[in-house]
Amino acid sequence: MDRETLRNTITFVVLAAMILIVYQFFVIGPQAARRAAEQRAQSAAAAAHQAQPQAGQAAAFLSQSQALAVSPRVAIDTPTLSGSIALRGARIDELYLKRYREQLSPKSPLVQLFRPEGTPSAFFAQVLWQGQNVAGVPSGQELWTAPANARLTPATPLVLTYDNGQGLKFTRTIAIDQNYMFTLTDQVANTGASPVSLAPGGVVEQVGTPADFVTQGGKAHATSTLVHEGGVGVVDGKLEIPSYTCVFGQLFCNLWKAGQPINQTGDNGWLGVTQKYWMAALIPPQGAPMSATYDVQQRPNGPDVYQTAFAGAAVKLAPGATTTQTTRLYAGPKDVSLIKGYEYSGDVPAFPWSPHTAKPTDIPRFDQSVDWGVYWFFTRPIFAGLEFFHGLIGNIGLSIMALTVVIRLALFPLANKSYESMSRMRKVQPQVDALRKQYADDQAKQQQEMMALYQREKINPLMGCLPLLIQIPILYSIYKVLTVTIEMRQAPFFGWIQDMSARDPTTLWNLFGLIPWNPASAPFIGGALDGSLHIGLLPIVYGFTMWLSTSMSPPAPDPVQQRMLQFLPLIFTFTLAQFTVGLLIYWTWSNVLTILQQYVMMHRFQVDNPIDNFLARFAKPRPSG
Repeated sequence: MDRETLRNTITFVVLAAMILIVYQFFVIGPQAARRAAEQRAQSAAAAAHQAQPQAGQAAAFLSQSQALAVSPRVAIDTPTLSGSIALRGARIDELYLKRYREQLSPKSPLVQLFRPEGTPSAFFAQVLWQGQNVAGVPSGQELWTAPANARLTPATPLVLTYDNGQGLKFTRTIAIDQNYMFTLTDQVANTGASPVSLAPGGVVEQVGTPADFVTQGGKAHATSTLVHEGGVGVVDGKLEIPSYTCVFGQLFCNLWKAGQPINQTGDNGWLGVTQKYWMAALIPPQGAPMSATYDVQQRPNGPDVYQTAFAGAAVKLAPGATTTQTTRLYAGPKDVSLIKGYEYSGDVPAFPWSPHTAKPTDIPRFDQSVDWGVYWFFTRPIFAGLEFFHGLIGNIGLSIMALTVVIRLALFPLANKSYESMSRMRKVQPQVDALRKQYADDQAKQQQEMMALYQREKINPLMGCLPLLIQIPILYSIYKVLTVTIEMRQAPFFGWIQDMSARDPTTLWNLFGLIPWNPASAPFIGGALDGSLHIGLLPIVYGFTMWLSTSMSPPAPDPVQQRMLQFLPLIFTFTLAQFTVGLLIYWTWSNVLTILQQYVMMHRFQVDNPIDNFLARFAKPRPSG
C-alpha cells in the first residue's frame, strides 16, 4: 500500500471513528438521559399524586409537607443554605442551596439537595452510634431534644440532647460555617453503674434517583460514559467509585449489586454520594480506624436505596466517664476551589499540581469527588487553565478561547508540520493528477513516480493525520470538564448564550427566534426538531469554519472520499448542535485558528486558497466604459 493510499485510509478511519464516537456519546446518550429524566419526573409526579391515602390503603410516598410533619424540626439558615433538621434521629434531611436555582430564571425554584424520608428521591445524612448489648443508643429513630426557638446559623450552633434512660446521655453540638460544612460533635456520658462499649458511625442515604441523574442502559445512579453519579469515597488514599454500569458487554463490567457491598478499611478519608453538580460526604475523624461500606439495597416493590456508611472503632466507656466524637458533613456544590480549600484547611493552590506547604492535608483527595476521569492528566490542567483565565477575564467563554490559544500554541510545531505537508501536497496536486492520467494503466509505475515526486518535494502524506489523532483525547477532556464542573453551570457568555453547560438555545427552524413558534410543538416531527435535528446559530458558525478549513486541505484522490469529505461539515454541524455551547466555542475558535495557520502556510508556498479566491472576486477592476 502506497503512502497516499495509507494516508487516505487512516483519514477515513479516523473521521469515521470520530463521527461514531461523537454521535454515540454526545447525541444518543444525552437524548436517552433526557427521555429517562422526563419519565422519572412523570413517575415521581404520579407517585406523589398517589401518595394521598385511600381507605384501607397505606400511602406509597409522602408529599414534602407530610414528610416534614413526621418529626419536630429545627430550622437551618445560612448565607448558602436553608432547610431544617429532623429531631427524630437528628437527621439532616432538608436542604436548599440558596446560590443555585434549577433554571436560569431568577424566579426558578432553589436547588433542593436533601429531601426527607418518605418522599420520592429522598436524600439525607445522619450520625449514628452502635453498641453490642446496649439498648437505646442513637440509631436513627430516637427523638432528640432542642432548646425552644432554636435555629442553626453560622453564629448560633445547635445543641441537642438525648437520654436513653439507662445511664447514657448524649449531647450533640451541630455547627455550620458560612458555606456547606457541618461539624457534628457528640459527647457521651456514662452515668450508669456498668461499663459500655460504643462505636460511632454515619450514613448518607439516597432513595431512588432524582430526575437530573444520568441514566444509561436502564440503570440510574451509576457511572455513565461521561459522569459518575453515586457512591464515592477515598479511604487511606484509595479512590472508590462503585458502579454497576457495563461497558462493552459483560467483559469489563464491575457490578455494584445488593448483597455485594464494597468495603474499605483505614484510618483517614471520606465517603458519600455524589451527583452531577452536588454531593453529600461524611468526613470521620482523621487518624482514627474506620470501615467504609458502599451498598445498594434493591427493593422489589419500591425504589432502590443507595448507602455509603462508615463505622469507627468501639470506645469503652467506664461508669462516670465521657467520650467525644466529631464528624463533619459536606452538603453542597462540587465547587473545586471550595473543595480544595476544605482539603487543605484553606490553603487553596493556584493549580491542582501545586505543592501545599502552608498547611497539611485535612481531607485527603477531597477534590476527587469531581469526576476527572481516566484522562485526569488532561482534564485537571485544562480546568486549572480555565480557572486561571477566568480569574483574569471574568468570562468563561472568553476563558475557553484563551485556553484554546494556549493549547494551539502547544500543538503549533506539530500542526505547522502537518499544514506544511498539506500545502506542499496541494501545490503538487496538478502533477499528481498528471501522473495518474499518464500511468492510468500501470498502477505500479504510477505509485513509483508519485513516491519519487513526494520525496523530491519533501512531502510526508501521513503528517496530515497526526493532529487529528492528538486532538481526540484533548477534545474529550474539554467536553468532560465543561460537563462535570459546576463552574460551567449557567455561566453566561454574551447575547443569547447564558448557560455554557447547555446547547445553543436558538434554532434554525424558527429563524433563531424571529418567528414566534416553538418547533417542538410541530406534529409528528416536533420531537426530532427539538432533538437530533435541533440546530442553533453557533453550530452553523462552527459548520462554516469546518467547511472552510476542509476546503483549504488537499482534495482526496478518490471521488467517493471527496464527496464524503464534502458532507462532513454538514454532518458534524447537526451532530455538534447537541453539544454544550462551551465545547462549540472551543471547536469553532480552534477552527478559526486552524484556518489562520493554514492561510499563512499556503501563502508561504504560494498555493491557491478559497479565501483569496473569494476576495479576488471583489478586487477585480471594473471595465472602463
